[in-house]
Amino acid sequence: MVQTNNLTFQYKKSKHVFSFPNISLEKQDNLLILGKSGIGKTTLLHLLAGLLKPSNGDVIIDKMNLSSLHDNSLDKFRGQNIGLVFQKNYAIQSLNLIDNLQTRLFLSKKPINKTLIDTLLMQLGLDSHKKSKINELSVGQLQRLNIALSVIHNPKVILADEPTSSLDDENCKIVIELLIKQAEQTNANLIVITHDNRIKSFFQNSITL
Repeated sequence: MVQTNNLTFQYKKSKHVFSFPNISLEKQDNLLILGKSGIGKTTLLHLLAGLLKPSNGDVIIDKMNLSSLHDNSLDKFRGQNIGLVFQKNYAIQSLNLIDNLQTRLFLSKKPINKTLIDTLLMQLGLDSHKKSKINELSVGQLQRLNIALSVIHNPKVILADEPTSSLDDENCKIVIELLIKQAEQTNANLIVITHDNRIKSFFQNSITL
């Protein structure tokens, strides 16, 4: 479950206050959030992930109000319950693909299940690249690795920031279908924040900022 109430945010030294519509998602509901550049899409994603604290209002994930958590508890909650898919690749360059996934599980304090990892890599078409270093992967493979890193720990919520904006039509469809499929398999809420109108048909629920 994901819920926001009366959410606002103001950056320091800025007069502008971002105000966001209320969100209410039941288990396994997905949401597309559309908006042009500068409207506050990434700010909203960071609020949902607990990377920013709202000026006012609440973010509630799985009945937990993120504002009630102190830094260490928030880091732990985020690591165990939230999967983040960023535009930029944040995999550890010195590790190969499978070591990155094992490290993600270790940091989430989840058991390292090699069968689970193998199954996920097969679903994402990465099973032949287990030992590949990050700099040996193509753009499409890196994007699929980002998805794997966001779901390997079975999060309650998957948050994706512009996951398709730099992709051609074919890879756009592949990536969004993979995200939806992985969210279904882990019973997670998927929230995609983007300006890419190509993926609107994949979502029943959408809001425009």
